[in-house]
Amino acid sequence: MAQIPVDQLSEAQAVEELTRLADEISAHDIRYHAEDAPTISDAEYDDLKRRNGEIEARFPHLVRENSPSMRVGAARSEKFRAIQHGVPMLSLDNAFADDEAVEFDARIRRFLRLPADETVGYTAEPKIDGLSCSIRYEKGVLIQAATRGDGKVGEDVTANVRTIAEIPHRLLGAGWPDVIEVRGEIYLGHEEFAALNAAAAEAGQKTYANPRNAAAGSLRQIDAAVTASRPLRFFAYAWGYHSEPFAETQWEALGKLRAWGFPTTPESVRVENAQGLLAAYAGMERVRPRLGYDIDGVVYKVDRLDWQQRLGFVSRAPRWGIARKFPAQQARTILEAIDIQVGRTGAITPVARLHPVTVGGVVVVNATLHNADEIARKDVRVGDTVILQRAGDVIPQIVAVVPEERPEGAQPFEFPTHCPCPLRTELVRETTAAGAETVVRRCSGEFACPFQRLAHLRHFVSRRAFDIEGLGEKQLTIFSERGWLNSPADIFRLKTKREEMLDLDRFGETSVGNLLASIEDRRRIDLDRFIYGLGIRHVGETTSLALARHFETVERFVEISKLAAEQTAGPVYAELSDLDGLGPTAVAAVLDFARAGQGVLVPPDISLDGHLRLAIPKLNARARAALDARYGDWPTFEAAARQAAAETPGEALLEVASVDAVGVVAARMIAEFFGEDHNRALVDDLLGELTIIPAERPKTDTAVAGKTIVFTGALERMTRDEAKAQAERLGAKVSGSVSKKTDIVVAGPGAGSKLKTATELGVQVMTEDEWLAMVGD
Repeated sequence: MAQIPVDQLSEAQAVEELTRLADEISAHDIRYHAEDAPTISDAEYDDLKRRNGEIEARFPHLVRENSPSMRVGAARSEKFRAIQHGVPMLSLDNAFADDEAVEFDARIRRFLRLPADETVGYTAEPKIDGLSCSIRYEKGVLIQAATRGDGKVGEDVTANVRTIAEIPHRLLGAGWPDVIEVRGEIYLGHEEFAALNAAAAEAGQKTYANPRNAAAGSLRQIDAAVTASRPLRFFAYAWGYHSEPFAETQWEALGKLRAWGFPTTPESVRVENAQGLLAAYAGMERVRPRLGYDIDGVVYKVDRLDWQQRLGFVSRAPRWGIARKFPAQQARTILEAIDIQVGRTGAITPVARLHPVTVGGVVVVNATLHNADEIARKDVRVGDTVILQRAGDVIPQIVAVVPEERPEGAQPFEFPTHCPCPLRTELVRETTAAGAETVVRRCSGEFACPFQRLAHLRHFVSRRAFDIEGLGEKQLTIFSERGWLNSPADIFRLKTKREEMLDLDRFGETSVGNLLASIEDRRRIDLDRFIYGLGIRHVGETTSLALARHFETVERFVEISKLAAEQTAGPVYAELSDLDGLGPTAVAAVLDFARAGQGVLVPPDISLDGHLRLAIPKLNARARAALDARYGDWPTFEAAARQAAAETPGEALLEVASVDAVGVVAARMIAEFFGEDHNRALVDDLLGELTIIPAERPKTDTAVAGKTIVFTGALERMTRDEAKAQAERLGAKVSGSVSKKTDIVVAGPGAGSKLKTATELGVQVMTEDEWLAMVGD
């Protein structure tokens, strides 16, 4: 059922929705605060909280004691002793736009009954994306430390906090209260985070999605020695219980905290009135790309502490402060370099190397720049401040440059003319079958180019292809450099190099034995995985599965593919097939007309569109417009149509193209692949090493045959790959995105935007258990 707008909810619906939101938000609180393993982005979580708040505002009598709006954080973990906070650690309300910041200032003035010309001072502090901590000092000595927990009771992490170098064990200077709870954020810098993840990956341990999760996981260790090995840092910005006053303003208090030995954020500023709030946000947005740590917004606080006292609190948040958050899916950062990558098909791709920034809950250090034309169009230069965008699982991309922040002397990027590989092969622009140039530039070295060879091998052993465990990029690089791997078939001959492997660093008896056993396990492989593993352009998982089911055996697939290589179409036919706006049905109609050789009487001076309407009535308006734009007049079109009919591909190529989910472009790529001598030799060599398991035709008599299924969230009784394989075996199509064409969404715990889209579109949603019951598991 689509989500009902808040202003259209009945009271009964509101009760049901508040119950659902409370359960969902509570589950996410536990994953975020207690398990350090969030399953949705901050933006999606904020949407849930915002909807809950809007419903409660419309139905205030439905607000319950366990409402998410009355709760801070999550229940503490039983792994740690409980510590009661002297003063509750409350959260801040959020703002997302300029007008909300202006309204915050207006709200302060109304509550304090200030005249319009009264100046209101604020501190604007960067909102550090880390883990909140409260540290209690008595007579200047660190006594205990606690996490936020549920806001009232936190977890005792005293021993762990003592290992953080930036937190003083004894306060410096003088003037501190006898008892004070100093509060701040424990975090990891970008460099420390990268080093921590690299070391964990090298050791085969868990890596973290972003610095916040890494900091939380590092602090909340039972063994303080583990925490001590992590480069945690700290910023102080607030205080809880204090036995006596020590400052009159927030700004003065920050200075006192620094004097006592705590680091505070150097980007904090004191501003005045609403205009100052807006200027502080813009300034923080500018400096964010150059910081060595993550911030996700700006915190505004009324500067005068006596005014803070008067303003007080509302439910779980102070009236005197608010967090202005940055957009979740966009961020500014610095473009530090542009590297050139060579893909497995020889395509040259420029990659932006960025100053690390967290976007949508993930640390981004690289982004695609697509091609030379895109770099020139956006005028992207090394040193530029750029706006980075990430949406869902889409590869991060640079959407714009901030020209006013361009450094002096930044030069336009010169795209290389030769491949960066040792062959220095000249780059050539790719052309369509019709001979038109595209934006893609390629190295033609293929397996002679070490970059392409390594990319081919990496694809071949990947999880979706042959899935050979223990044969990652590091091993592939080492073996290739020694000349042991020049083609995929060489992988299955590595057993002859066992003794040489044992002489290499970090290749022990166990690891070598496991690797060779994993390779042997893959000598029997399903036909669809074999096809996908070949790395043919435009032949992905879905296309590979469709080809496997159509041809059933590897012998027939290879035979027809080799025949197709001899039956490729001519350039005029290819151009007609590639016209944007002409689908297979329209192309067939044009060719049928050309083969029939029959003209049609038409009035003089009629347009090509009108002539086509009369001569080929099967063409729709979009197809006619495409033909009109390309050929312009009837004689030119008629000549091209007759030439295209004479250049029609042979039956083998047409058979490949006619397979559902394959089409003309992928069929042409298959023909081109098998048209190369070295590729045919590569396939024949592989077949000498492997046993290819024939494919089964999909069932048509199941409850899900012909339906489109999307799996989202965490599946608990099977892996995502197992679920996909099961659905496809039963005749269903599995998609990675939800649309109006989706029939069923199977949602597990942590389902996010896909579940939301399904609900909005009215797509049937079921649990994993309901799915398994339906398919008869």
